[in-house]
Amino acid sequence: MLKIAWSPLYSHPLPEGHRFPMEKYALLPEQLKYEGTANDSHFFEPGMLDEKWILDVHDHDYLQKLHSLSLSRKEERKTGFPLSKQLVQREINILCGSVMACEFALEHGIAMNIAGGTHHAYADHGEGFCLLNDIAVAANYLLKNKLAKRVLVVDLDVHQGNGTALLCKDEPNIFTFSMHGKSNYPMHKEKSDFDIALPDHTKDGIYLENLKITLPKLIDKFQPDFIIYQCGVDILDSDKLGKLSVSLQGIRERDEFVLGSAFEKDIPVMCCMGGGYSPQIRDIIEAHAMVYRLAQDIFF
Repeated sequence: MLKIAWSPLYSHPLPEGHRFPMEKYALLPEQLKYEGTANDSHFFEPGMLDEKWILDVHDHDYLQKLHSLSLSRKEERKTGFPLSKQLVQREINILCGSVMACEFALEHGIAMNIAGGTHHAYADHGEGFCLLNDIAVAANYLLKNKLAKRVLVVDLDVHQGNGTALLCKDEPNIFTFSMHGKSNYPMHKEKSDFDIALPDHTKDGIYLENLKITLPKLIDKFQPDFIIYQCGVDILDSDKLGKLSVSLQGIRERDEFVLGSAFEKDIPVMCCMGGGYSPQIRDIIEAHAMVYRLAQDIFF
């Protein structure tokens, strides 16, 4: 059965006019249930992850500053969020969701987190709508608990996974692959194990060609026994923060190729959603929903 992490904390309210669409976290599960892709039994509510797993990735002083709400104004502005106790709880809840989804993926082949993909968070600070890095935390959790030997991070958000790249660079058993917009945020890119930086207005053909050439080679070379897939939909041509021009059909083909590659090689995969900032919320929901439909079609 497809298991999907979701919590009411995911929809933490933000000030009116904030450009981060928190409402998608409430609307996406309702859409999946309405169309029959999922029902209540598919969803699980994560709790609060034991801090030892957070501290395996993040600095103690930084975590304490989050708990005490003592980030400086500059640090807070860099995250893009107004800091609050509920927001910090939300971020830890997301980490737990990704870790638990990894465990379900080991059992069922695939599992999802409706939030997550917080790839801009560093050890000692947050940025770009990310306070804590669920990808790095989940990958390290798998390795430390001997649940996986080699974790491949496939990050296809329009923004480079800069925090993940730096957090994982000294761990030889985590391989980070990021395909993103060359001229988009962050302006300073870290060095992933493998990066593809695409020019503005890249369309389906070039995008999918790069993916279909690269991913099989990385799987064959690194031989992962687990994949964490950051499947952001801000590559969509309508996205107001992305600069690529991929269609909804292109996103579907992207997700189908990644999930199909994992299924064919019998590699468990955990999907975390990442970004999506199209002006019309229905476009965001439709783009995100496709990976859940494909997970059901391919794995079950």
